[in-house]
Amino acid sequence: MSKQYKNLVNGEWRLSDNDIKIYAPATGEELGTIPAMSQEDVDYVYESARAAQPAWRALSYVERASYLHKVADILERDAEKIGKVLSKEIAKGYKAAVSEVTRTAAIIRYAAEEGVRLQGEVLEGGSFDAASKKKIAIVRREPLGLVLAISPFNYPVNLAGSKIAPALIAGNVVALKPPTQGSISGLLLAEVFVEAGIPAGVFSTITGRGSVIGDYIVEHEAVNFINFTGSTKVGERIGKMAGMRPIMLELGGKDSAIVLKDADLEVAAKNIVDGAFGYSGQRCTAVKRVLVQEEVADELVEIIREKVLKLTIGNPEDNADITPLIDTGAADFVEGLVNDAVEKGAEAKTDIVREGNLICPILFDKVTSDMKLAWEEPFGPVLPIIRVKSVEEAIEISNKSQYGLQASIFTNDFPLAFSIAEQLEVGTVHINNKTQRGTDNFPFLGAKKSGAGTQGVKYSIEAMTTIKSVVFDIK
Repeated sequence: MSKQYKNLVNGEWRLSDNDIKIYAPATGEELGTIPAMSQEDVDYVYESARAAQPAWRALSYVERASYLHKVADILERDAEKIGKVLSKEIAKGYKAAVSEVTRTAAIIRYAAEEGVRLQGEVLEGGSFDAASKKKIAIVRREPLGLVLAISPFNYPVNLAGSKIAPALIAGNVVALKPPTQGSISGLLLAEVFVEAGIPAGVFSTITGRGSVIGDYIVEHEAVNFINFTGSTKVGERIGKMAGMRPIMLELGGKDSAIVLKDADLEVAAKNIVDGAFGYSGQRCTAVKRVLVQEEVADELVEIIREKVLKLTIGNPEDNADITPLIDTGAADFVEGLVNDAVEKGAEAKTDIVREGNLICPILFDKVTSDMKLAWEEPFGPVLPIIRVKSVEEAIEISNKSQYGLQASIFTNDFPLAFSIAEQLEVGTVHINNKTQRGTDNFPFLGAKKSGAGTQGVKYSIEAMTTIKSVVFDIK
């Protein structure tokens, strides 16, 4: 019998009446079962969390930070053990999976340290009238209450930790809803918090079927803040259900790599391939299209092709660059985009091969704006090259996307690079580097349908707190 994983609720490990089986995407191996919570189960999670919040809030920043430092220590100690499970559960290369765990430890540790430095301010009255000069305001940051953290399958530990730690250090309590495929990894993270001694109810987990609890966990009146990473479709739905409650949404992207004719093509190609095909392209910040000036397009395409052909293909335990996609639906979607591109005249520069959920890396040249691949996010190992006549055309095509997460510019003309960066409708622009997350003290955000709110440890802490001003008169 496979292992039955349990949810952490009010300091206890609990099963539910029903469960969900989790299988390894690469092999089909059954990895275990997770509880399929009912709405009544969710009510108890939220009730116990809200009851635990006053005592947690009453602790000093230093006291809350000590718990997070313990969590970070345990994650570092158990990185290989957790990474091994994570690798199997989401078909991520073993080394990358371990790295995800250690990076999560670093984020949690940094959040603890940043929280200790959190400061309010004292304001003196202004010059609106004589009386106002006698007023002083003490301005403090206070926790919002209960934070619902919803993490995605591609980084089930890292993008859980980056939500949980800033929320907790600020004095909030957290309910984590991990992705179904990724739930085991999320529950292993919960085990770490328990070992670190986190008080009952301060951190809990929720697993279950979207059809039963998906909307319920978001609409529930007990929730004060919703922090979600996932698809734009779901994010938009969450935004509507949230009403007047604050949210943070990290959604889809169609990140462009703009390559100008004066660029170092070897540098550009290396970063583009790394950015496009890491974890089989299943990243919101993956390079998802290349906009290259015609003068250097032939040369760039050939350099990229040579690098793509060197990518390793296999299973996660082999640390392959390209592994099976998360499920059949994901592979079917990518195949649909590939077929559309072929039918409309795109030139495949590598073989088009699919074996089950494994799609070998595909490079397309001469992709045009009438192809779905130019606009839709594949979340798979497919890279379209779009040739442009000018910088202006590259900017225009990049900005036509419904997404606005990140972009890269490859050029040796830095004044021009900064000029282009100002015109791109995205949250972050990288110069002579791939699109990517981090570093985690930097702001991370998206424009348009790529998200709402600003992440990055300091910014996340600020987002999950509210300002309170206490005003009094002086003689």
